[in-house]
Amino acid sequence: MGNNQSDNSGNPPGAVPAASRRTEINRFLDQVRALGPSAATVRRGRLIFALDATMSRQPTWDHACTLQAEMFGAAADVGGLDIQLVYYRGLAECRASPWIADPKRLGALMSGISCQGGHTQIAKVLAHARRENDSGKFAVLVCVGDAMDAPLHELCARAGELGLLNVKAFMFQEGYDAICEQAFREIARLTGGAYCRFAPGSAHELAELLRAAATYAAGGVKALADLKARGAGVAKLIEQLK
Repeated sequence: MGNNQSDNSGNPPGAVPAASRRTEINRFLDQVRALGPSAATVRRGRLIFALDATMSRQPTWDHACTLQAEMFGAAADVGGLDIQLVYYRGLAECRASPWIADPKRLGALMSGISCQGGHTQIAKVLAHARRENDSGKFAVLVCVGDAMDAPLHELCARAGELGLLNVKAFMFQEGYDAICEQAFREIARLTGGAYCRFAPGSAHELAELLRAAATYAAGGVKALADLKARGAGVAKLIEQLK
């Protein structure tokens, strides 16, 4: 049989079976239990939502345009949430929006952005997050991507700076790229945050992870543990965060 054929489960070669992915998400969300309070104040949580907008990401970008409203909704009962969108595409474009408290406004902004070919620019995202924290504290950096072409030592240095500032990176990887996984795991570890993989094209899995991240940003571990619609996945996040 050719290398590109699927196995009997329908999964592509090297992919993690659905049951194993479910277990991975469960374990990921459980690790939040060991996490201390978020950097959010008593007022509103703040979260930077960083997305890879290179060409391969168009389907996931379209999902994120819809799912971003769920982050606001998940955080509404525990103090509310302000989100800043950061995206990168092309050879050198990396942009950040103002802080936004209205899901309709963020959705409109995202729907006007198209994906373009280019390189990953996670180092720029981490540097931006460091500068942004200097002007106004925030709790969580959420990164969603599927590839990595930056030097790991540079990413680790920038992630370490965020860790010292108590900014936790939630690194959500779509797919199975090993280099991306290594980098995302290290960024999460150095910031005291969390890493999780979700299946390519799985809006349901991504939605669960984004709701959990938003809930933590707005209300910390207690709010996440109290999340009624936690699903099996929240457990893994609670377990992983320290």
